[in-house]
Amino acid sequence: MNWFESFVLGLVQGLTEFLPISSSAHLRLTAAFAGWQDPGAAFTAITQIGTEAAVIIYFRKDIGRIISMWARSLFDRELRHDHDAQMGWLVIVGSLPIGVLGITLKDAIEGPFRDLRLIATTLIVMGVVLGIADRLAARDEKGGRHRAAKQRKTLTDLGVKDGLLYGVCQAMALIPGVSRSGATISGGLFMGYTRESAARYSFLLAIPAVLASGVYELKDAGQGHVAWGPTVFATIVAFVVGYAVIAWFMRFISHKSFMPFVIYRILLGIFLFALVAAGVLAPHAGETAG
Repeated sequence: MNWFESFVLGLVQGLTEFLPISSSAHLRLTAAFAGWQDPGAAFTAITQIGTEAAVIIYFRKDIGRIISMWARSLFDRELRHDHDAQMGWLVIVGSLPIGVLGITLKDAIEGPFRDLRLIATTLIVMGVVLGIADRLAARDEKGGRHRAAKQRKTLTDLGVKDGLLYGVCQAMALIPGVSRSGATISGGLFMGYTRESAARYSFLLAIPAVLASGVYELKDAGQGHVAWGPTVFATIVAFVVGYAVIAWFMRFISHKSFMPFVIYRILLGIFLFALVAAGVLAPHAGETAG
């Protein structure tokens, strides 16, 4: 991988990590469309450290408050009923499914899951799921002629059951094309949470899993065709771009629907299927050997 490729892939990672369109799929597709070798799961996991650093900085006040209260609650029983202390435990509980499945399905994640036909399928299917979830949220918010608007849940209503369900949704993002934010936000909307609350918890929940995955994959960095230098450079680019995107996205969802992302996912999936069917792209185009 040269420096130009690492810049483009870092840019793609930063642009797509927080949007419900799947960053891992777009890294895979960018390489395939450009005729480059697939950067691989290790490169994807490490560059995600950059975007998660953007999350930590953007939500630094929330994160600092949660960690502080959670740590204090370990020694003070009275603090265990505090919302921030409970959020600390909920993030831990919600991280368990992706941790277990990430280790169990490691070989599949680095191999069969990167098939372009599977990516096209998940882009379309999860696009439809997100669209349905978004319509349900809009119906509750606006009400109807014979139906009053319904109050949706916020993070103060989050409990262990919902936290674990969020975690299961996040684990689905191990398959490229699903989208970590797309799956967890869809799950949150189906459970009755507001768009902003679903997105906020999605980003907080991703921090332990993404950082753990990135650190775990560090041992494979620099192997094959992806050297350390380009990997670090792409991670820095992803951080800078990711911070700008997350700031925009949190403002966007406060008054807009997810339908533009739904339409984009479905059209991209159909386009990808057409390219594979026409023989323009092989299902394993550019697949990495290293």
